Amino acid sequence: MKVTRPLVVLDLETTGTWIEKDRIIEIAMIKVLPSGEKETYHKRVNPAMPIPRVVQDLTGIREEDVKEAPLFKNIVKEVVAFIGDADVGGFNVDRFDLPLLEREVRDAGESF
Repeated sequence: MKVTRPLVVLDLETTGTWIEKDRIIEIAMIKVLPSGEKETYHKRVNPAMPIPRVVQDLTGIREEDVKEAPLFKNIVKEVVAFIGDADVGGFNVDRFDLPLLEREVRDAGESF
């Protein structure tokens, strides 16, 4: 299949699975352009809340790994700009990653 629009493949690591409450601790995106060119975006994020031990064990991301990372509100504009008008895909993206990301973007005062 030939890509005719930019496609962003998104993956989030978060403090848990509660879309309305949990926070992003890592965001990774790969953008595939119709030309075949690829761009990447990857950042650890300070969630400003504790990371449960089970999440630390699952992701390998410890609180000390994100304590100096930016808050999401400080990177929201670059995240939204990276996605732009691209289609978004990824594993379970429609049921979890995208709704949580949309909520984080909204909480940071932006919109997609």
